[in-house]
Amino acid sequence: MKTITLKVNGEERQANVEPRTSLADFLREELLLTGTHLGCEHGVCGACTVNIDGVPVRSCITYAVTCDKSDIRTIEGFDDDGLMSELRQAFTTEHALQCGFCTPGMLITARDIVERLDEIDDERIRVELSGNLCRCTGYVGIVNAIRVVIGRRGEGGRGTKSAPSPKLNVQPSPHSPAPSALAPEQSASGPIETTDVGGKMTVLEQTFTVKHPRDVVWEMFADLPNVVTCMPGASLAGPPDEGHFGGRISVKLGPIHADFAGEGDVELNDDEFSGAIRGYGLDSGHSSRARGEVKFVLAEEQDGSATRVDLVAAFSLSGTLAQFSRAGIVNAVADLPDDPQVIANDYVVEMDHPQHGPTKMVGIPVALSETPGSIRTAAPELGQDTGMVLMDVLGWDFERITELKEKEVI
Repeated sequence: MKTITLKVNGEERQANVEPRTSLADFLREELLLTGTHLGCEHGVCGACTVNIDGVPVRSCITYAVTCDKSDIRTIEGFDDDGLMSELRQAFTTEHALQCGFCTPGMLITARDIVERLDEIDDERIRVELSGNLCRCTGYVGIVNAIRVVIGRRGEGGRGTKSAPSPKLNVQPSPHSPAPSALAPEQSASGPIETTDVGGKMTVLEQTFTVKHPRDVVWEMFADLPNVVTCMPGASLAGPPDEGHFGGRISVKLGPIHADFAGEGDVELNDDEFSGAIRGYGLDSGHSSRARGEVKFVLAEEQDGSATRVDLVAAFSLSGTLAQFSRAGIVNAVADLPDDPQVIANDYVVEMDHPQHGPTKMVGIPVALSETPGSIRTAAPELGQDTGMVLMDVLGWDFERITELKEKEVI
């Protein structure tokens, strides 16, 4: 059990919770705030959406212990909120609810949309709502209700300003589109300049250091087939042709499995040690499309013995998978190795790799009290154990294996 202190609907709460307890279960079972509904419990339907520090979050896949010292606002906490009152009235007038199961999460998301966006069209509203599913309405009434409220607030006459959240530290929502697809990012090798690929792109920024000289790292980055082997689920349809390539990528997130097939282009600048990969794809199974761009710059560190990689990526999804364009989900996955739960349970461990130095690896997912598992060695290099396998499994002798290595067969 762990003691947490958090503010829920303006009231400070302290409780002892198990590390595995979700925020949704804590709110419903411990605090009896049953307006937060549980649907899929996989973070897909959005019925459990609450505000954490001013940002809509799926509470079914958020651990309560990670919310220590956070401000939580459930649907019950908006009773005196002017903007929420407008939305509730609009939902009623526009027939935006039937069974009402999805409505609490839908309203919290709708309020976030209205607060952030002054002008909006129906397509953008649908993209913003893509993380909240409704099986009754067909979304027409919901879209109309949000558009009506935004229109009223834009007129400045009939709209009512929402009451401020009690002592909430409201941050810009991670769902907000970037002003440009990728803002210029300064690095030691110069700025990462990017094309404007539209305002609906989700942007991720990552920086990491590789314990090899820049020339060695660049050689690897310039070899697209080699890069693809580092991307789980990705494959090329064939060798790249003058920077153009075809391929596919399969991704599984919770109950969702996507398989995109498409094309792309690679641009490399040998003088600046920088490059870009742009592509698009179609997942016919979900009637969804994806497009994206990755830009990177390599900079020398540690007197040239190491290389820092500055990487900026932007992507967008349309169709039924559009909800996974929302940066709140993507950033949560990208930041998973630093999550307190992951660290406490050793789901990700750091090993001292003989060639690459400190390297993060997936740990043992299940901890048994009598026979606890552990990661004892780092992952092998490509082909490191080939000779041993050929000896033990096929019975080949050392001379034959050496001969094949000299001929670069293995």
